[in-house]
Amino acid sequence: MSHPILEIEHLTKVYEDGTPALRDVSFEVAPGEFLIVIGLSGSGKSTLLRCINRLIEPTSGRVRFQGRDVTAASPDELRETRRKIGMIFQQFNLVKRASVLTNVLSGRLGYVPPPWALINYFPGAVVRQAEANLARVGIADKAFVRADMLSGGQQQRVSIARALMQEPRLILADEPVASLDPALSHSILRYLEELNKQDGITVICCLHFLSLARRYGTRILALKAGEIVFDGLPQEIDEARFRTIYGQDAVDVEIV
Repeated sequence: MSHPILEIEHLTKVYEDGTPALRDVSFEVAPGEFLIVIGLSGSGKSTLLRCINRLIEPTSGRVRFQGRDVTAASPDELRETRRKIGMIFQQFNLVKRASVLTNVLSGRLGYVPPPWALINYFPGAVVRQAEANLARVGIADKAFVRADMLSGGQQQRVSIARALMQEPRLILADEPVASLDPALSHSILRYLEELNKQDGITVICCLHFLSLARRYGTRILALKAGEIVFDGLPQEIDEARFRTIYGQDAVDVEIV
């Protein structure tokens, strides 16, 4: 049996104003899983993802990635770990005025010498890698277009190509389709599914729709008020469990 790629132990996050976001959360993720995290707004989904790569510092608890203690990592160790953890955001987090190609190349900054990074220099092989990743998500023809000239779905594809430049073993996708319509949502999630199945990249993805979670997830974890209230297979979430997570009046609509 393979070792988990990610281990979360007693993770707790209390914000400075006293708001508890995560309460003693523990779980493991096996290599190759497509884990989907669901829950109401404020349930702790985004905080959980950001604690994994320490964009947010946990209050207590431990995060281990590929056996390495992320929570105790030095700045150099954290930089090295983050190379292997791609991050995809709801609002894309692109440099709007820069070209699509430049945005994708920025995913490689953790690998190039600092002087190269300062002048945005990338060797030809890296540029070709970026072009190949753009082709993979179907927007090779947009390489020299400004990022803010693209549609929302195209911008999210740029962010996937950027994450691929890290050659990640884990992708954290924080509500990547929340601002997209249903057809585009499937398009983006199919790209993530392809990376998961074909490249063996482990994916942890926060989603709004239970129907999407059931379609793409190999496992679902539900948070409520910072605590895990469900951890199991997609088909195991019946109507009663769904109402436990979302409330008695819940239907499978967007949870905002």
